[in-house]
Amino acid sequence: MIRYLDLILRLAIWFLLTADASLANIIIGVGIALLLPRSHTAPGALKDWLRTLWEIVVAIPKAYLEAVEIIFRPHNHEDVTMERVKPQRTPGLIFLDIFLITFTPKTIVLKYHEKGWYEVHRVRRRPPR
Repeated sequence: MIRYLDLILRLAIWFLLTADASLANIIIGVGIALLLPRSHTAPGALKDWLRTLWEIVVAIPKAYLEAVEIIFRPHNHEDVTMERVKPQRTPGLIFLDIFLITFTPKTIVLKYHEKGWYEVHRVRRRPPR
């Protein structure tokens, strides 16, 4: 099941990059998704995939709310924090975690450290006290 989710993720990225739903592009996308190397780490649990996909669905309205908030109440404080990667994440799940953090307007992942950390840039209304 996890392999199918990896394949679907690769195809989704391909279609987002090409923005073409022709038969030739679908065939090329499937071919590329099948030819890309697979990770040799332990496969992620289906529960982790479903949780991450649900977090992405929830992040969509959150992103709109944050965008409106930034428009009407400017955020003048910036900081960079380190966040720990959740344990036993596959490369696909790490990609989705980075996408989830970067999708909202107030945060962006600056760097992924191989030792299991994300470097996250945030904007805030005022510095924490």
